[in-house]
Amino acid sequence: MNAKSDFSKGRSAAETAPAFLSIWGMKSYYGESYIVQDISFNVHEGEILALLGRNGAGKTTTLRSIARMDNPQVMHGEIWLDHDPLHKMNSHQASVAGIGLVPEDRRIIPGLTVEENLQLAQIAPPVGWSLDRLYDLFPRLRERRKQEGVTLSGGEQQMLAVARALARDIKVLLLDEPYEGLAPVIVDEIEKTLRVIKEQGITTIIVEQNAVRALELADRAVILDTGGIVFDGTAEEVLENETLRAEYLAI
Repeated sequence: MNAKSDFSKGRSAAETAPAFLSIWGMKSYYGESYIVQDISFNVHEGEILALLGRNGAGKTTTLRSIARMDNPQVMHGEIWLDHDPLHKMNSHQASVAGIGLVPEDRRIIPGLTVEENLQLAQIAPPVGWSLDRLYDLFPRLRERRKQEGVTLSGGEQQMLAVARALARDIKVLLLDEPYEGLAPVIVDEIEKTLRVIKEQGITTIIVEQNAVRALELADRAVILDTGGIVFDGTAEEVLENETLRAEYLAI
C-alpha cells in the first residue's frame, strides 16, 4: 500500500449513501497539465466540509469546477447537486441551481456601496436572504451600508462577500481562503457566522490554509495532494492523526 492510500478511506462518491453534492471522477486541467486527477467525494446536506492540502494541491480548482467558473473543456467527470447535473451547466446556471462561490479575492465591485453590492446580487431570481436578514447576521455591514464596498477593512469585505452569496438563494456555499489576512478576532466572527449559516441548513465547503481552524469548524475533511484525494473522513480524525497532518498539511 502506498503512502497516499494509507490514509484513504477507499470510498468513492458512487459507492456511498446518497449525498446532496457528489463529485464523480472529476478531472480538471490547464493546457496539458492535470490539476485535479480523477477525484470523487460526497458532501451531505447541512454539513461543513474542509477541503485541505498544500499549495498547488488542486483545492481552488475543485471549487471553481463545482461553481462551473472554468471553461467546460478543462473539466471531465460529473458533479451533481440535489439531482441537478452541474457538470452540464455554465457558471450562471450553477448559480441559479444554488451554488454560491466566495473567491479568495472577494471581488467586491468598485464604485458601489455595501448595499448596492448586495442589491446587485438580488436583481435576478432566485433571491435569497433579505437585506434586513443579512444586516442582522452582519451588523457591521448595516453600519457601513452606504460606504463604498472596496473601502472596507479586509474582514468587513469578507463579510460582504459572504453576505452577497447569501443574497442569492443558495444551497451550497463555497469559501476560498476566507481567513486569509484576517486578525484572529475577525476570524472568530467569521466562524460564528458560518455556524449560524450551517444552522440554516446551508452546506459549506471551506478551503483554508489555516487547517486547524478549518478542521475545528468542519464536520468532515477531504485532503488533496498533487491533485488526488489522500484522505476522506471526519475532521476529528485529522485533528487526532499527527502523522497525517505532518505529511499532507505540515501542521
